[in-house]
Amino acid sequence: MSNALQTKPAGALAHTQNSGRMAVADIIAHVATVQEVMRAVMKPDVHYGTIPGTPKPTLYKQGAEVLCMVFRIADSYQVEDLSTADVVRYRVTCSGNHQINGVVLGAGMGEASSGEEKYKWRKAICKEEFDETPANMRRVKHSRGKGGTTYKQDQIRTETADLANTILKMANKRAKIAMTINVTACGDMFGQDLEDMDEALRDHLTRHESDIPSTPATPATLPPYSDADFEKNLPAWRKLIESGRKTAGEILFTVASKAVMSEEQKAMVLATTNTIDMEEVA
Repeated sequence: MSNALQTKPAGALAHTQNSGRMAVADIIAHVATVQEVMRAVMKPDVHYGTIPGTPKPTLYKQGAEVLCMVFRIADSYQVEDLSTADVVRYRVTCSGNHQINGVVLGAGMGEASSGEEKYKWRKAICKEEFDETPANMRRVKHSRGKGGTTYKQDQIRTETADLANTILKMANKRAKIAMTINVTACGDMFGQDLEDMDEALRDHLTRHESDIPSTPATPATLPPYSDADFEKNLPAWRKLIESGRKTAGEILFTVASKAVMSEEQKAMVLATTNTIDMEEVA
């Protein structure tokens, strides 16, 4: 793992304690760190996954744990029990504190309920169980399978008490992912919650986003940025940065969607001066 991953995160997120804001250099280093962690440490389908029809990868709990470790974020939870006699429901607020100085960096909220589609119903064990279940506690579910084929399934209502622990864990997970995205400002790279949606609802939502590419690129599949292209574009980038029309961070963001820069290439872009020191800006 590079030195940037080992030494920069703690200072970047805690910088606001003294100045009230982050310097441009800290922001750029922070963004570069998240990109580097995603490229070098995270694995597709383990730490994040791409839901078909969505514009960016969905952050998983394992990925949130990696980012919290990198940026030294300690999570704590406040649980609100909203359960009723018929529904188990929890709302959780996850707070992120810096592990070293204890500064509160941000929070995220998540909620889960046994009234959700995937928790409310289960497949009947057999035809006899389905037939013996009261009519208001059973249904025939129409679903879409692979290749667009449809099928029917006999389902009955679940026992909500059996799901209480599962519901609480899901609410905690959603809150932690929300907190991680908020604190690390990686919402432009990751989304959340789509993996937890009912398949039919997720399909409905994604089908109505006409501007979403069907096969989004991820860092794991991007080619390296060629030295020839880098040498050709660097002078133009420097002019944009020096004129104030673009920041080094914005340029790195743009390139990151097309190719993977080497550490040396990133350093050369970052070395181009931001002529105004943010510490001197009122």
